[in-house]
Amino acid sequence: MSSGRIPGGVVHDLPPDLRAALVASPVALDAWREITPLARNEFICWVENAKQETTRRRRISRTREELEEGQRRPCCWPGCDHRARTGR
Repeated sequence: MSSGRIPGGVVHDLPPDLRAALVASPVALDAWREITPLARNEFICWVENAKQETTRRRRISRTREELEEGQRRPCCWPGCDHRARTGR
């Protein structure tokens, strides 16, 4: 993707701190652009769901590492509860 725009998720916008971590790693950024909007949404929701700043920073770091390793969804995350589930 040649543009400087970095896509967010389906429900969640990309927060600035997560964006900065992705920009710092070309491998993670390429992976981010290749995963689905729903997968990006899951990572964003997982980061934003942290209650403490230290947990948030750790999740941002782990997001970058997991993307660099080729993972396409956050490990051990039941999923974004902000997305409507239709059962279809």
